Amino acid sequence: MSYLVAANWKMNKTNAQTVEYLQIFKKLYREPLPNVEVMVAPPFTSLSTASIQLRDSLIKLGAQNMHFEEKGAFTGEISPYMLKELNVEYVILGHSERRHIFGEKDEVINKKVLSAIKHGIRPILCVGETLEERELGKTLNVIERQVRSGIAGLDKDVFLVDIAYEPVWAIGTGINATPDQAQEVHQFIRELLKSISKESDNGCRILYGGSVNENNAKELIKEKDVEGFLVGTASIDPERFYKIITHCLEA
Repeated sequence: MSYLVAANWKMNKTNAQTVEYLQIFKKLYREPLPNVEVMVAPPFTSLSTASIQLRDSLIKLGAQNMHFEEKGAFTGEISPYMLKELNVEYVILGHSERRHIFGEKDEVINKKVLSAIKHGIRPILCVGETLEERELGKTLNVIERQVRSGIAGLDKDVFLVDIAYEPVWAIGTGINATPDQAQEVHQFIRELLKSISKESDNGCRILYGGSVNENNAKELIKEKDVEGFLVGTASIDPERFYKIITHCLEA
């Protein structure tokens, strides 16, 4: 199984800045790296531009969110059909900012996961606990609820989903989970997926996110069950993002 390193630009970069970034990044990422897959998720306004820039490249295109319906009266939303037309292969779902700022519930996130799979888009399901939940010893309970809810209805098809563990207390704060903390949760998710799918190896990659940068990625990727990264702030700089990718080769 290959590592997956995904860039989540969030609400950053105009169309012109997207072109500039990808032109630089494509020069850095000229040849396929063994056992590493790379994805970039720009904002919706830059998806079309990015799709053109990434045509015939090694870099996968992702979206930061998606509605579960194919079309309809959903002002401001983006459908899976719209993403497929732009050759989007991945979609980030259930990010903590979607959960805690925009109020998305587990049930809605599950509908999005199932819809993405139905339309041939690979979901990256984000899970993670708040600082209060960690301090109360509820981390694994929260993770189990979010994972089970997010993949409900998939059964053995959980291999069609990747999961990103993003402790809420580490996102954008500059504080990341230690390698031991990350491994504990990743191992728990791996065992949980095995019990749900009844398979010894279900092909679902478990990524770490939460203030990942070119400095801490080197140690995090050494952990057995850390199978890539979902990178926020550090991915906005193409050179920093590329350095994070190269650490996967050293694992």
